Amino acid sequence: MDEETFETIKLTREAGVVRLTLNRPEKKNAINATMWSELERVFDEVSRSPADRVLVVGGAGGAFCSGADLGGASNPDDHGSFGMDRIQGVALALHRLPIPVIARVDGDAVGAGCNLALGCDIILASTRSRFAEIFVRRGLSVDFGGSWLLPRLIGLHRAKLLCLTGDLISAHEAADLGLVNMVVEVEDLDTAVESLVERLLTAPPIALAHVKRLLNEGIMSTMVEALDAEAVAQAVNSSSEDAKEARAAFVAKRPPVFTGR
Repeated sequence: MDEETFETIKLTREAGVVRLTLNRPEKKNAINATMWSELERVFDEVSRSPADRVLVVGGAGGAFCSGADLGGASNPDDHGSFGMDRIQGVALALHRLPIPVIARVDGDAVGAGCNLALGCDIILASTRSRFAEIFVRRGLSVDFGGSWLLPRLIGLHRAKLLCLTGDLISAHEAADLGLVNMVVEVEDLDTAVESLVERLLTAPPIALAHVKRLLNEGIMSTMVEALDAEAVAQAVNSSSEDAKEARAAFVAKRPPVFTGR
């Protein structure tokens, strides 16, 4: 297992799986200026690494992320009206990652922490998790992509209710709204995450990257544009070694082994 040293996060790599853990447990993993920079660096590195197949994002100490650290909001490098270019950069870097990203949510995911989870592709949450677009309770409007993500995930009126009230909702309520894919007991969370990781590791990386892009862009496309994008993606897929391997495995009645080529 390879481990990189950072000030505010833990990062390990093993067998194609990248595990990113927000590591400020004394602050419930609130995101300060250093963490914003480290997150953007990691997302950029992962996007350019063909060896990285799945990214799991979690938090240390029984919390996912309590949002931006407002303790230093008077500092131009921190949250507030100053550092939005950095926040925007991290949100876009996460959104553009070509590999599947799993949010492992245990404990509170609020504010920017909520939208960090929503920016991932799949969210698995423990029963003690809670979610909130808490910005208005701090005198702020929604950021870190929440204004784009929420209406697309749950509809405009439901998104308005969460953002205008800043209400804290349970993991089961979040699942009922369509924000969370699966809710499990705390002791079962790691097992559920690992099961999903294993399934994604056996999938063809090139096809997965195209699926992500098609779904992310399709919601803003016309039917014609979506069909054209599908045709281009399928042409790339069909010429890949993975597609040849899938056909050979089907004929031989064996599991395929995909390499991302």
